[in-house]
Parts: sequence; C-alpha cells; structure tokens
Amino acid sequence: MPEKTLVAAADLRTFAAALLEKGGLTAEHAATTADVFVWAARRGVESHGIARVPAYLDLLAKGVANPAPRLTLESTAPAAAVIDADRAPGPVALTAAADEAVTRARSQGIASVGVRQTVHTGAIGYYVSKIADAGLVGIGFVAGMPNMGYTGVKGPAVATSPLAVAVPARDHAPLLLDMATATIALGRIRQARAAGTPLPEGAAATADGTPTTDPAEAVMPLPLGGAKGSGMSLAFELLTSVLVGAPIFAAFHADDPAGRKHRQNALLVAIDPAAFGGTADFLADTDATLAALKGLPAADDAAGVYYPGERSAAIAAQRDAAGIPVAPKVWQQLTAAAAERGVPLPATAG
Repeated sequence: MPEKTLVAAADLRTFAAALLEKGGLTAEHAATTADVFVWAARRGVESHGIARVPAYLDLLAKGVANPAPRLTLESTAPAAAVIDADRAPGPVALTAAADEAVTRARSQGIASVGVRQTVHTGAIGYYVSKIADAGLVGIGFVAGMPNMGYTGVKGPAVATSPLAVAVPARDHAPLLLDMATATIALGRIRQARAAGTPLPEGAAATADGTPTTDPAEAVMPLPLGGAKGSGMSLAFELLTSVLVGAPIFAAFHADDPAGRKHRQNALLVAIDPAAFGGTADFLADTDATLAALKGLPAADDAAGVYYPGERSAAIAAQRDAAGIPVAPKVWQQLTAAAAERGVPLPATAG
C-alpha cells in the first residue's frame, strides 16, 4: 500500500460530492461542500481537506448538521444582511454568504453578511478567496464552541476562532491570510498524542489550564500571543455570534445544557476597490507592494521571502498537475464510506 494515494482534484471533488449526497445533502449542497474540501486539500491544508468528508458524514448521520436546511436571508440595510443557516454545513451557508456579500458590495462599495447557526465552517480562507476571485477584498471571522484557554481562566473559555483576509492582485497570487487565534490546532495535539512526540512550549494546556508539553495530558490549545489571542477570540464572538443574535460564549458557560449544543457563527465582509479610487490602481499597487516585499533581502536561514497565501497557491498548482495526496488512514475511511454507500472509488495515480 503506497504511503499516500494520489487522486486528481476533479475526480476527488466528484467522489466527495457523491459521498456527501449519499449522506443526505442535495446534489448542489454536496458539490459546494466538496469544493471547499478539495480547495483546502489542493493548498495543503489537510486538516480542512478531504479528511473532513467522513466527519461531515458523521455530523449528518447524527443530526448535528441539517441535510435539508432552509437558509433565510434577513436584511434591514443595503450593505448588511444575515443568513440564518438552519444548521446547514458551513460550506453551504458561508458560500451563500460570500456570494451575497459580493453582490451587495458591488452596489454599495462595502457589504457585510453574517451567518447564524451553522455547523463547522470549514476552511474560512475559501470564502474570502471566493470574494477575492471576484476582484474584491474579502475579510472573514468565525466564532465557535469554547475549546481554548483564556489568559487568567481555568479550563476552556473561548474558541480557536479564525480570521481570514484575501486581497486580489493582478500579476501575483492573491494575498491570503488565514489564521486561528490558537498557538496550535487541536488536530496537531491529537497527532502528537498518537505519535508520542512532545508539544512546543506554551502551545497547549491540561484541563485546568496548566501549560504542558505532554500530548497525553494536553486537552486544549493555548491562545496565540497569550492575552492577544484570547482577546481576539472574544472580540470575534462579539463581531459574529452576538452581532447576528446567536451568542455562543455566554450560553456555553451558563447552566443550560442547550448552550453546549454544537454551532458556529460567522461574518464575511466584501470591499470593492472601485469605491475607494479605482480597481486598476489598487491592483497595480497591491502588486507593487508584494513585489517590494519579495525584493527584500532574505535572512541567512530563510528559504526565501513569502507573503501569506503564496506558498499554498504554489502547492495548489503542483497538486493540480500531479494529483492530491490522500493519507492512508483517510483513504481507508473514504474507501469504507464508499463501500457502505455504493459509491465507486475515483481513479488513482499511485
């Protein structure tokens, strides 16, 4: 058995969509969700890539995610709206939000669309990149269930809420900043536990909030930059959950068990450069900025000077040509899911 199985992006997208449709999603929603997973896999973001398919099938089977959601749009102002996701998978709800934000920003110059009550948003970089692909600047925030420490608090207090920014360029790949407010991802803790390798100092903590490098004792990540990361997470809760009328933090820490029910909220912002002086000049100046950065002298121990999103765009180009590598464990899970649902496996390159 090869270390990793290579599958063409298009074939993997079709395969993932077929599995998700068998899991209960409509053909359209399955294709949308699969596209988000394959986008992440193409760029080397394995934690949010094709490995999410079995997890989403589980969310659908358990009723955590709604396979037939009724998304409703609420708006009282031309440049702002809220989509009630009705527990739709995140890729379904946030893709709709990105499209809505672009449409409104084209007429208003700037627009924000909140998402209420979705389930696992997926790679937030996808949605802001979708906005950037339309020639606009995309900004995204997500708030979820508390699973990370907060400076001065025992135990999990806030979420590892991410921030993403995508800026289009003319001659360069778009800038894509996609970051969590945690020092380390929960998946990295699980990987270290399975491998028995120590965690970096200050990256994770025990259940009572004591920092540890022992993956067997670590149960939660610590915030990036200490108070800075935990403060950002709290701010994102206000910018998303509270703003769209679906608070998570306060309900989670209350006595009502319903407050522990899994859910996420989001806010996407689209900015049209045309409203700020002109698109052509903006794209040219963005290119000049990125070129100036790349022209700076590299440090002695650096392989080069890169801007956010540049290397993942290069990985995507490589994987588009050679195929997307699927880890053995993930391939086994996908193979089992396909056999159970009568879905044919995609062609493989190795």
